Amino acid sequence: MRASPSAPARAWFETHGVLARFLADAIAGELQALRPGGAKPAPPPWSPDLVIAEDGLGADSIERLAIASALSETLQLHVSGNEDLLLARRNFGQWVEVAASSLRHYSARLVFRTSGTTVKPKPCMHPLADLEQEAQYLCNALAGTRRVLAAVPSHHIYGFLFTVLLPLRLGGIEVVDIRQVPPSALPGLMSPGDLVVSHPVHWALVARYAGALPEGVCGVTSTAPCPPELAQALTAENGLRRLMQMYGSSETAGVGFREASTLPFQLLPFWRRDAADPLRLVRRASDGTEKNVTLQDRLEWVDPHHFTLRARLDNAVQVAGVNVFPERVREVLLQHPQVADAAVRLMAEHEGERLKAFVVPVAGTDPQALAAELERWATARLTAPERPKAFAFGAQLPVDERSKLADWPAAQGAAAR
Repeated sequence: MRASPSAPARAWFETHGVLARFLADAIAGELQALRPGGAKPAPPPWSPDLVIAEDGLGADSIERLAIASALSETLQLHVSGNEDLLLARRNFGQWVEVAASSLRHYSARLVFRTSGTTVKPKPCMHPLADLEQEAQYLCNALAGTRRVLAAVPSHHIYGFLFTVLLPLRLGGIEVVDIRQVPPSALPGLMSPGDLVVSHPVHWALVARYAGALPEGVCGVTSTAPCPPELAQALTAENGLRRLMQMYGSSETAGVGFREASTLPFQLLPFWRRDAADPLRLVRRASDGTEKNVTLQDRLEWVDPHHFTLRARLDNAVQVAGVNVFPERVREVLLQHPQVADAAVRLMAEHEGERLKAFVVPVAGTDPQALAAELERWATARLTAPERPKAFAFGAQLPVDERSKLADWPAAQGAAAR
């Protein structure tokens, strides 16, 4: 008998096979990160007898230490005191047992890491209760789903929400891993009521090679924008019943969704605009508390509950191990009435490890007085890693011979702080 969709019968890690799938995905992902361009581990599922060493999975002692450390961070094994037990166990099944034992003691928070394609991957901690809150909303939005066909790993936040928590909320429905299935073979595996959880690169292969899909199959896509022509082809030509496009990130989890590329995104009900800062939203947690969250994209608001994506902010940079977005810092500086223009970037290696800003003051403004004012302005509006520690001033932003923004000395026009 199925459990009630609104009340999972057991914790996610107690559901048969789910924790093993999660750990196998996490270990395989860590190994691939440690071996850029090198040999990939065998795809899951893995036997409980698989040895997590050179004579089994192929992981050497350095890789085993890195994998164990990553899993300890993800599952917060240090809270239960089990962070040292993984390295004392040899088999994959024993690692699953250690993780399960730890999660029975403490499972209130999980850590997911950013992809790290442009900067070092950043750990993002999420209360499990908040993720359950999102999964419950998705459960209602996707009622009638009979199976989940997963083309994404379960240890990333998108995969965890849609291939771990959502199936449990839907009554413990089956999850089928389709990552090793050729797109041309997918229609033969599909049935009405299936939900395909994938990403745009995979969806493009489905659109090209899968042909007509069975009636009643739905899909969800995330991790990157879905091109409008791809979404149109999947529904109009391949026959996908609906394609839910999710907007979110490792830092935020899900923020909004839409059913067609011509529509704006709809905020999930536990988010709202931050009226004081156009680059931030407010997240209402499951316990009723609220926090401000900085986005990685500029949003254009249609109304208080719907938005479109304008453009991605500049790539994050690392300051004291924290991802910060220079474009967001620039936007905060531009809000000051005596700032006509500004540029923000990471200091050169010989200058330091913090952000620096070049400011074009409004005509008639004293740069030295403005430097002190901007330091107070930034302190009141930015976190410590986001605050520029050197302000330079000039009549216009520095540019090179191609009229592109050029670098500048950190102390040009005003002393570094």
